[in-house]
Parts: sequence; C-alpha cells; structure tokens
Amino acid sequence: MTGDDARHLQRVLRAEVGQRYEISDGHAAWLAEITEARHDRVVLRALEPAPSPEFPVRLTVLASLIKFDRFEWMVEKATELGAELIIPVDAARSEKGLYEAARKRLERWNRIARESSQQSRRLRPPEVMEAVRFGAALARCGDCRCILEEAEGAPPLARAFPRERRAGAQVLLLAGPEGGWTDAEREGAAAAGWIPGSLGPQILRAETAVLAALAVSLGAWLESGAPAASAIVTMDSVTGTGRASPQS
Repeated sequence: MTGDDARHLQRVLRAEVGQRYEISDGHAAWLAEITEARHDRVVLRALEPAPSPEFPVRLTVLASLIKFDRFEWMVEKATELGAELIIPVDAARSEKGLYEAARKRLERWNRIARESSQQSRRLRPPEVMEAVRFGAALARCGDCRCILEEAEGAPPLARAFPRERRAGAQVLLLAGPEGGWTDAEREGAAAAGWIPGSLGPQILRAETAVLAALAVSLGAWLESGAPAASAIVTMDSVTGTGRASPQS
C-alpha cells in the first residue's frame, strides 16, 4: 500500500511490522500481516481468508438533491446500510443551483462512501455517480423500482417487493426532495412503471426517508432467506489497494 492509505496506517493507526489487518481487493477479504512499514509504503502478507459476507439484494438509491451537508450524511449512512449505487437526482423541488454544484462534490462524496465502507467493513464502497435529471432517473432499469411516496393512501413500501425475492435482485429506490414530489413527477413515475411505497404516516426528512427505505428493503430480503452471494478469489488477486481494517 502506498500514498494516503499507507500514511494513514502509519501516522494515525501507528501500524508496525507484525500487526495484523483485514485487507480487501473489492471482491473478498483476507487477514494479512504487515511485513514492512516505512515512509509512505506498507507491505502486507495475506495469511488466510477473512469473513466476507455480501448483501442479499443490490440496492440503488436515487436521491433527490438536498443541502449538501445533509446529503453527505445520507451518503455515509446509506453506505453502512448496503447501498451499492447512489445517484443524485435533480427534482422539481430541489434547490436551485444544487445540480450544477453537485459536480464539484462528486469526488468528496465518493471519498465519504469509501471511508464509511471501511468503517462498516464492507468489501467495496458504493459508487456515487454524477447527478441526473428526474427524467433520466425514471429511465433506469431494475428488477424492482420503487418511488417513495408521502401522499396519504400509498401502500407500505414492503408491498412493492415481489413475493419471491431472489438473491442479487436489483432494487431501485427513488427518494424525493424537501417538499416532496410534484403531481407531474408522480404522473411521470407512474407512466414509467415505478411502484409507489410509503414509509408510514410520519413526515420524514429527505435523508431519513432514504435510510428507512434501505433498512426496509434489506430487511425484506434477509427475512425471505435469500442467500447472500459469496465472493471467492485467489491469493494472487489480493493487491491491498482496497481497504485495511484492524483485526477485531
């Protein structure tokens, strides 16, 4: 490991030769031991496979743009809850200027996702993509596409999921901005085949709704008993360029 990761290990975590960490190449995790640590270079030797559970469902969050400090918090927590892909969306009631400004924040958002994935011991961080307009968000494909609906009478989100929940199904969650959806957006989503789902009678903040929807979705697949996909790699494919977490 070189660069910022190596410096963080040595200067912040005080890593030394002989200490053991978990490393990931983005496909599986391994228990590894430091054999060299100096300057901005750390060398680790892979010892044995480490537990590397995968999520039973692939979760994509299409989150309407909100104030950036709250959007960043959402990215961090969505990573912990298993989001595989995060796509900022310019909705009708998103604040003006956020769509253009989002491009400058993309690198920062991906860094936040990466750091959160390390903390939560995920194999790989989610990707935060460039912001898209609402129409482009509706055009995305998936096995199950749900639009979070705060309007009275919307069915619970869990009812939008298929009864047979296969492992690895791709679930898309489209979340609105502060102020909610416009009637035109609701009509457009319905015409495009998106299924409305409610998170209850309470009015949730935009970022809270995203996290609640992720928890409901992940829980539905865990409850169904859908097996998580396992990742198997060979020792030669471990590069140490992913994340390193202290052995617990």
